[in-house]
Amino acid sequence: MVLKKPDLQDPEFVALLEQDMGHNKYGEPFWPNDALIFGVVIFGTIASIIGLAILDPAKIGEHADPFNTLNPILPEWYFYPVYQILRVVPNKLLGVVLMAGLPLGILMAVPFIENVNKFRNPFRRPVAMTVFLVGTLVTLWLGAGATVHDVSKSLTLGLW
Repeated sequence: MVLKKPDLQDPEFVALLEQDMGHNKYGEPFWPNDALIFGVVIFGTIASIIGLAILDPAKIGEHADPFNTLNPILPEWYFYPVYQILRVVPNKLLGVVLMAGLPLGILMAVPFIENVNKFRNPFRRPVAMTVFLVGTLVTLWLGAGATVHDVSKSLTLGLW
């Protein structure tokens, strides 16, 4: 491993460092250290995927039957929260407005609430983390509720 140390006696280099520049003049070089590691990782990943595809190929599922309708008809899993909002809200226009308005409104409000915080670490940004965690939990809750067949029990997930 080749490691290049900075020459702090060079006045041009020190002037660049004072301007927050010149950091590429020292440190670990890309070739051969990182280039070889990245190559091994990339080719190893491709070889693993090809090996898995050969050793355990994907199975073909059942043929589609247009005369057999599943009960209930559900959208794909990633649309469950949106489907749940449309199911629970009695006015469908209000449901469509809620689907688009809630996430957009919250996402547009977070920068104005968090603009006093200069830290990039998410654990030092409590408002943004709280909005993210609450949004994730509500999305998971709505997604799980969409799988409950009875609409009156879907918000409580049938637990109470």
